[in-house]
Amino acid sequence: MKKISILLLLILAFLNKANAQCAMCKAVVESGGDTSQAEGLNSGILYLMAFPYLLVGVLLYFIFKYRRKFKL
Repeated sequence: MKKISILLLLILAFLNKANAQCAMCKAVVESGGDTSQAEGLNSGILYLMAFPYLLVGVLLYFIFKYRRKFKL
């Protein structure tokens, strides 16, 4: 549990740096002058990006749990 909490803290620490995803999409939206729409688009991209990592993390957790249980 301690490792998971440390991992979550690291993810939250670098989340602010990940706010620059999809620079081309953001530049196109910002050229219209409405920055709130660009921020919403960027947040949506980050939201969609998180799910594959969560799925892989859950899959690896269950594989690790299975291997540890049966000592494979």
